[in-house]
Amino acid sequence: MQHTHVSYPVGHLSTMWWLGVREGDVHLNISSPGWAKHAWSSFYSPFLAEATVFVYNYDRFDANTLMEVMEQHHVTTFCAPPTVWRMLIQADLGRLPHPPRELVGAGEPLNPEVIGRVRDAWGGTIRDGFGQTEMTACVGNSPGQVVKDGSMGRPLPGYPVVLVDPVTGARVDGDAHGVAEGEICLDLAERPLGLMAGYYADPEATARSCEGGYHHTGDIATRDAEGYLTYVGRADDVFKASDYKVSPFELESVLLEHPDVMEAAVVPSPDPTRLAVPKAYVLLTASAHDDLVATAGSIFAYARGQLSPHLWVRIIEFVPELPKTISGKIRRVDLRAREAERIASGDETGQHHDRDHR
Repeated sequence: MQHTHVSYPVGHLSTMWWLGVREGDVHLNISSPGWAKHAWSSFYSPFLAEATVFVYNYDRFDANTLMEVMEQHHVTTFCAPPTVWRMLIQADLGRLPHPPRELVGAGEPLNPEVIGRVRDAWGGTIRDGFGQTEMTACVGNSPGQVVKDGSMGRPLPGYPVVLVDPVTGARVDGDAHGVAEGEICLDLAERPLGLMAGYYADPEATARSCEGGYHHTGDIATRDAEGYLTYVGRADDVFKASDYKVSPFELESVLLEHPDVMEAAVVPSPDPTRLAVPKAYVLLTASAHDDLVATAGSIFAYARGQLSPHLWVRIIEFVPELPKTISGKIRRVDLRAREAERIASGDETGQHHDRDHR
């Protein structure tokens, strides 16, 4: 991507607003220098606010050590990807007697279960947001506004965020109740300062990203009557099962509420009757029972009690880790490819089926 001397230094005023970082704060952001969020939150935003950038370098992440470091250095604002937040709630959050004033999540949408656990322990609410390498933060739960658990907030200052039908390319204004669903786009008639100049040395990709007068993100969201946006998933992650549209994030959020589940990723598994059925790759907590069959049955039962029948998870595979990008985002595309290979080979090793509700 090609950014300018305006798009990042000035554009990150929206990110600073979302983070809530102020002059005199000690800001800790956990992200790799290879990720745009490192520039967002470990450089531009705290510098704009005249805050201190605190860097914690570690060889292997340990939640308890992180909290000790945060307490020792009086961290006041803290931003971390969902992977870190999910690991933190597996530890004793009470080890941090003086939690940061501002708690922020970025990289992937945060599940309500994680937000609730942190709120109960620290008294603060993790504020989610949305942006891309192509821009600065464009949607977020900024300090002071009501946070709806599971929502990533509303458009941030300077960003004309609209929803567009991914098939027709038409703007979606919502139904009679003001509810809408579509691809998150930016209206280029009011081009925001924080948007990139284009894809470096790739005019064709730049032209595709601007089709129809909108910058296209490739991410799907719903918008309620109050303007709050809730992430549904990447356009290529959403799939159909028995002709119903399935959002992996919705199912993963329910699975994470089960006490034995640390992380989960849902992908379609080809099915001759339903076209596809939801399959969950699950990483268990350290305290989970060794009886995997019983554990799978417990997870299936819990999911059935929380989801409509067409959304029930039908297959579970327990894994030691999930494939992720350097920024901590789960690579469902890798899991989809893995599932396709498994089906082609007829390999049923490690598969747990919800046989009582097929």
